[in-house]
Amino acid sequence: MDKAADVKAALAAFSRPEKEATFAWFFKTGPGQYGEGDVFIGAKVPETRSVAAEFKHLASHEIDELLASKIHEERQCGLFILVGQFKRAKAPGAQQELFDHYLNLLYEGRVNNWDLVDATAPYLGAFLIGKPDAMTLLDKLARSEKLWERRVAIIFTFAFIRVGEVREAVHIAEMLLDDKHDLIHKASGWMLREVGKRDIDELRKFLSRFAATMPRTMLRYAIEKLDEPERQRWLGAKAQNAKS
Repeated sequence: MDKAADVKAALAAFSRPEKEATFAWFFKTGPGQYGEGDVFIGAKVPETRSVAAEFKHLASHEIDELLASKIHEERQCGLFILVGQFKRAKAPGAQQELFDHYLNLLYEGRVNNWDLVDATAPYLGAFLIGKPDAMTLLDKLARSEKLWERRVAIIFTFAFIRVGEVREAVHIAEMLLDDKHDLIHKASGWMLREVGKRDIDELRKFLSRFAATMPRTMLRYAIEKLDEPERQRWLGAKAQNAKS
């Protein structure tokens, strides 16, 4: 039976020591930064995905061992494996177990960088579609003091957006309007942009209420796919409010 140690050995074959410093800088691992203490071996994402595919049947306790690692790519690979298992799971009970496993890892601080969130939450969030308590969980995560739980809250809504349900994304984006972290501004703006691709009226309604006061980064991400005259109109509302 495959072990976490086998996964780690497979990943080590893709190690690039000369890239470690670059990855550490890109993912902000310095003191006081959001990725403080994260360690990289320099493996590329497609390589990590290939290892995840090789060990797609890894047992849950072995996934936990990967997620306990200080090495980013080992945690990333464990999450790729978990997401793959969730996608293949047919029985609701199996999906529930995998979703709960993911939440536990999140609460333990193992899903702890933006790329780890963004590669998992859009898929695991599908479990919440149609669940009566979905908004309760999203609200709880959005109110968390922990950065990555708040990012998961908004990125979970991508699953809803993909099936044409935008209410959840708009609601969580509004909850996060006053968030202080740039990574939340970017994520919320990204989801609002996705809302606009499916329902432009809902995006415009949100912008009519909040364009003047929402974080500038969130606004710029949200309007990125609009035509230039409309983009300038919303940016103008923001600029005018800043002057007043």
